[in-house]
Amino acid sequence: MSSAANVAVVGAGISGAVCASLLAARGVAVTVFDSGRGAGGRMAQRREVMEDGTQLRFDHGAPYFTVTNDEVARVVSGWETRGLVAEWKATFACFDQATGKFTDFEKEGSTKKYVGVPAMNSICKSLCLEDGVAAKFGVTVGKMDWLQERSSWSLASLDGKDLGYFDYVVATDKNVASPRFSGLTGRPPPLDLSLFPRLSVMVQDIPVRPCFALMVAFSEPLAMVPVHGFSFNNSDSLSWAFCDSSKPGRASAPPNRQSWVLHSTTEYASKVIDNMGPRKPSADALAKVAEELLREFQATGLSIPQPIFMKAHRWGAAFPAIAIGGDDKCVWDESTKLAICGDFCASPSVEGAVLSAMKGASKILGCLNYPSGL
Repeated sequence: MSSAANVAVVGAGISGAVCASLLAARGVAVTVFDSGRGAGGRMAQRREVMEDGTQLRFDHGAPYFTVTNDEVARVVSGWETRGLVAEWKATFACFDQATGKFTDFEKEGSTKKYVGVPAMNSICKSLCLEDGVAAKFGVTVGKMDWLQERSSWSLASLDGKDLGYFDYVVATDKNVASPRFSGLTGRPPPLDLSLFPRLSVMVQDIPVRPCFALMVAFSEPLAMVPVHGFSFNNSDSLSWAFCDSSKPGRASAPPNRQSWVLHSTTEYASKVIDNMGPRKPSADALAKVAEELLREFQATGLSIPQPIFMKAHRWGAAFPAIAIGGDDKCVWDESTKLAICGDFCASPSVEGAVLSAMKGASKILGCLNYPSGL
């Protein structure tokens, strides 16, 4: 392997972080670019400060993850050993909004649920701090140019700053070649697919299912809710509710306070986004969403009190509606040394994102004459 091999990873969500970590562990120099303030992507945690100075934290993206794939299980086992993840020993159920009853109680431990400790984004943050990984946050990649004569990539930021030359690029943002990028930024997507006809069919505009998350805190536990998480049947706007403060490693002050995260249905989110457009929603628009979702939560008849805090967040592209990676679980173009990885390549889950990242890293290590097994 050439010691000069360097890789740019676009996106510091779970796919980007895992791919960067696996490559760096083999001696590859990796630079991660992310437009956010820190690592995490849809495994983000939101920190909020109440008027009295009390800090609240919410895993407002992925609430937990499960693992069925043996390769991913080995990676997660390593995280567990390092204390990055722990099992959330929670009982889940289903709540029927029409009958006001809980059904389908899932026994604790029947499906092992993992959470990051002390936050879902702890995994991504830790992986981006490993030796050989340089993480640059607050940087949106605005242009990705393949330079045939140099056999390398040139990257520039959205504001035109040169980000350097790279032998390989791993793109984990499904908007990297999508018109959706233009809707959000008013600029063309970074990857010009007219130059990559083979890829254009696959990655141009991956359909997504949006979601709103409502973060709520209560001064006391919800006495009539017998589980830590539940899905909704027959609800106009809610799909899931999770007691965030019941996860391992979440300290609450005072200790009897409870934090919950509610997820909207795709249908509700789509309808709202159709009305408000693709740009960042206003505080007023989000406050209206928060009120509507809280009203639906209180309509359960479970004696849900007024919260001491609530705020809504929009995940405009929460879940990919298709998987484009086929058997490879990633999109790989050897001629331009470009890997595209993410849950949208494998399956719409944390496990799918990790598996896709592992496959993308294997493709690059194979080109560098490393054994492909990770």
